[in-house]
Amino acid sequence: MTILNDLLRPVFDWLQYPLQGLPSFIGILIWSIPVGVFALWVFGKTSNQDRIAEVKRRIYGGLFEIRLFNDDLRAIMRAQTEIFGHVLHYQALALKPMIFILPPLVLVMVQLHQFYGFRGLQPGDSVLLTVQLDQEAVEPDRRPTISLETPAGLHAETAAVWVPSLAQISWRIGVDEPGDYELLIRIDNAEVTKRVRATDRIERLSPERPPRTFIDQLEWPSEKPLDRDGPVHSVTLAYPDATVGILGWDFEWQWAWMVLFFVLTMVVALVLRKPMGVEL
Repeated sequence: MTILNDLLRPVFDWLQYPLQGLPSFIGILIWSIPVGVFALWVFGKTSNQDRIAEVKRRIYGGLFEIRLFNDDLRAIMRAQTEIFGHVLHYQALALKPMIFILPPLVLVMVQLHQFYGFRGLQPGDSVLLTVQLDQEAVEPDRRPTISLETPAGLHAETAAVWVPSLAQISWRIGVDEPGDYELLIRIDNAEVTKRVRATDRIERLSPERPPRTFIDQLEWPSEKPLDRDGPVHSVTLAYPDATVGILGWDFEWQWAWMVLFFVLTMVVALVLRKPMGVEL
């Protein structure tokens, strides 16, 4: 996963660069178009189009039967049962193309979440930095030697807070100026860094520097994973949730962009299904 993330990071940074200064809604809309076209193309190539069309005709026939015999309870119940069976059949037919669509879609959405799920820090902001130590590397009843170096533009508002029951160390970091920074954290004889970005543009952010596990690297691909043999399990910076404006409403939620992205991608697929000759 490390190699794949190293390949995808520069690609998505380059593709996202022209969209940095645009409202998040516009950027999400632009991304939904090629993703919708790709999903539609894969669906058409990997699904049984003739069978899907036949099952849909049977579903429509069952609905028409309910409208036609709306005073016959037995006919209505029979039609509903048949419709339910056809819907299950349709879902089974749609499962095969989803096997091909989901893996690349997940990779795209994980990368986009680093841009649209959180907002960059601003001067005057205060954010929590948490270092999670490996439980096995922590000696009972001993506080490790802890230090934090902040570059100009950032400052530590609090001293290190050590929570032995959780094996966690926390600081509150204040932002003085916009910029890209790197914090240096020393734990006993080990050193780890954490990137911090203070910006008002839509840029790649890194809420967590993950451990070297597949799922954690998949979820947080923006920074290289921590050493497996080191005492630090993960380093988290609590970026604020991003705000997405939709039809005059502002939604401050890190998953709001994803809901909008799914809706726009489905709209693109529905609009282009006939021009592309794909039966959904």
